[in-house]
Amino acid sequence: MTRALAGTPALGTRRLVRAARVGLPVLALALLVLLSLATGRFGVPFHDVLAVLAAKLLGTESFADPTARTVVLQVRLPRVAGALVVGAALSAAGATYQGLFRNPLVSPDILGVSAGASLGAILGIVLALPVAAIQGLAFAGGLAAVAAVYAVGAAVRRHDPVLTLVLAGVAVGAVLGAGISLLKVLADPYNQLPAITYWLLGSLASVTLADVGAILPAIGLGLVPLVLLRWRMNLMSLGDEEARALGVETRVLRPLFVAAATLVTAAAVSVTGVIGWVGLIVPHVARLLVGPDFRRLLPASMLLGAGYLVAVDLLARSLARTEVPLGILTALVGAPFLLWLLASGRRGWA
Repeated sequence: MTRALAGTPALGTRRLVRAARVGLPVLALALLVLLSLATGRFGVPFHDVLAVLAAKLLGTESFADPTARTVVLQVRLPRVAGALVVGAALSAAGATYQGLFRNPLVSPDILGVSAGASLGAILGIVLALPVAAIQGLAFAGGLAAVAAVYAVGAAVRRHDPVLTLVLAGVAVGAVLGAGISLLKVLADPYNQLPAITYWLLGSLASVTLADVGAILPAIGLGLVPLVLLRWRMNLMSLGDEEARALGVETRVLRPLFVAAATLVTAAAVSVTGVIGWVGLIVPHVARLLVGPDFRRLLPASMLLGAGYLVAVDLLARSLARTEVPLGILTALVGAPFLLWLLASGRRGWA
C-alpha cells in the first residue's frame, strides 16, 4: 500500500512530462502559424488574426478590418495550410525512405518521384494546359517514375534489392532529367521558361485551399500504412535477413512502404513544385530529438517538417520585395546543417 502511494507522484510526473513533450511542440507550432498569418508586407495585429479565425470557424461575422480579413483568409491562410501539409508529408516520406534504405543521405526523390513530377508538370506548362491539369500531370509523373524504377529493379533481379532500387532510381532519374532539359530548350523563353524555372524551385505563392483539400486524400491514404505498420519499420531498418528472421515479409512490406511514401511525395510536389532538403534534413533533426524508433520518429518528423516549412515560407515572403523561391532557402539552411552532421560524426539515423 505504501509503495503504491509512493509510486503515484512519480507516475503523475511521468504523465506530465509526456504531456509536455507533446503539448509544447504543438503549442510552438500554433504560435508559429499565428505569427505567419500576422506577418508580411501588410501587418495584421494578432488580435485581428484571432478574431478572423474565430469568426471563420464559428461561422459568425467578424468585426476585424475587412482588409485584414482578406489578407488572412485569402492570401496567407492557404499558404500556411499548404506549408503545414506539404512539410509534414515530405518529412514523413523522408523518414520512411531513410529507414527503409538504411541510408542517411536518402531523400523522397531517391526513386525519381520528384523528377517524374517535374517532367509531368513541365510538359503541362509547355502544352499550355490549365493549372489543374499541370498538377494532375505532376502527380501522375511522380507515380509513373517510381513504377518504372520498380519495373527496372524487378527485371534486373540483383541479390541486394535495396541497392538495385537505388541504382535504378539514379538511372531513371537521369533519363527524366534529360527529358526536363529537352523541354526547357523547346519551351518559350519569354513565358514558359520562367514558369518552369519557378516551378522547379518550389513555391507556395499560388496554392489555394482547394489545392490543399485536393491532395489531402492522397496524403492521408499514403500515411495510413506508415502509421499502422510503424513498428514494422523498425524491423525493416535492421536489414532484410534480420527482418525476415523476426517474421517480417520484406518482399511485401518494402513495396508497400515505397508506394505509401511515393504517394505522399507525389501529392505534395504536385501543388508546390520541387522543394528540396525538407525530407532529407528534418528526419535527421527528429532522430536527434526522439531517437530512431519509428513510432516516435514519424510524428516528430511530421510536426517538425510542418513547422519548418511554415517558417521557411515566412522568410521567403519577408526577406525581400521579390519572393524568394522555397528551394533556395531550404538549400541554404539544409546544406550547412548536413555539413555539420558530417563534421560532428553523428549517426542518429541508425
